[in-house]
Amino acid sequence: MTVVVPVDLADRSYDVLVGDGVRHELARVIASSVPSARRAVVVTQERIGVEVDPGLPFEVVTVPDGESAKSLAHLEELCRRFARSGLSRSDVVVAVGGGVVTDLAGFAAASFHRGTAYVNVATSLLAQVDAAIGGKTGVNLPEGKNLVGAFWQPSAVLCDTATLASLPPREWASGRGEVAKYALLGIDTPLGGPPSADLATDEQVARCAAVKAAVVASDEREGDRRMLLNYGHTLAHALEASAFDDAATDLRHGEAVAVGLVFAALLGRRLGRIDDAAVAHHRSVVGAYDLSTALPPGRDPEQLLGFMGRDKKAQGDLTFVLDGPHGVEVVRGIDRADVVATLAEMETTRRGAAS
Repeated sequence: MTVVVPVDLADRSYDVLVGDGVRHELARVIASSVPSARRAVVVTQERIGVEVDPGLPFEVVTVPDGESAKSLAHLEELCRRFARSGLSRSDVVVAVGGGVVTDLAGFAAASFHRGTAYVNVATSLLAQVDAAIGGKTGVNLPEGKNLVGAFWQPSAVLCDTATLASLPPREWASGRGEVAKYALLGIDTPLGGPPSADLATDEQVARCAAVKAAVVASDEREGDRRMLLNYGHTLAHALEASAFDDAATDLRHGEAVAVGLVFAALLGRRLGRIDDAAVAHHRSVVGAYDLSTALPPGRDPEQLLGFMGRDKKAQGDLTFVLDGPHGVEVVRGIDRADVVATLAEMETTRRGAAS
């Protein structure tokens, strides 16, 4: 059964389709959502291996596997491929893949001809529950993740849960970190309460998509409420940036988010916002998705602080999304010493568990 989740953004509204086999709806979706399109470029990666039919003459462009594809150099090359293919502003880009592909192809579509329509066919759990929805596109810099990008909403998102069957374990982990985040946000939707590990995958994806759609509809450009979707991400992005181009120490996004969620709980407790039971709840939810909550060894606290200070939520301070008596909210002006102490607490816990 296909579940349709609307993203209500007035003239930029679109639907997220969730279900087994929904990628086969692509031609119909393009015909209805981008009726001007006469040509398509399908952007994907070699390892994805998912074929689609946009119902139009199309060219397939592959970008490198892995996070390294999200660079300014690859953005330029992709836009040049669009130009060489004869893609016009009235045509459509189709991103087929995980968050790397949807981020890069979406930003290229936002930039090409100052805005070309695109449709996401999300093939990873991370993309289906989060990255492909909401119009945040971009690429990385060595100084941090997603520091260059644009808000550019897709014309539709197709979350084909059949494509998840072939995901390797770490790709599942990457998506589950985001599902755990949605579970801890505690936001109800017309589809029901927050996702939980005991639900079927289709239902977890649909509930996460519904939470994302509701938050994006209320705050499209991350002025306030949408920042809640960055729960656990301040440390997570710092951990990812600290391992930039280092395969030996890399973390998948959701793996880093899992650590960041527990860090946020510990920091919230240190600030007197939540109690021990709430921290235990965070550990329990993250653990239910078979994710590690331990701070990876060998990370330099000063380097992590530097990355956290460049987080896009920050305004010349240290800003975190933290749980509290009124639920999860944005908290600004966090004292540096509290962050360092919380990192030290996690390091002590990790060493104790390893001994």
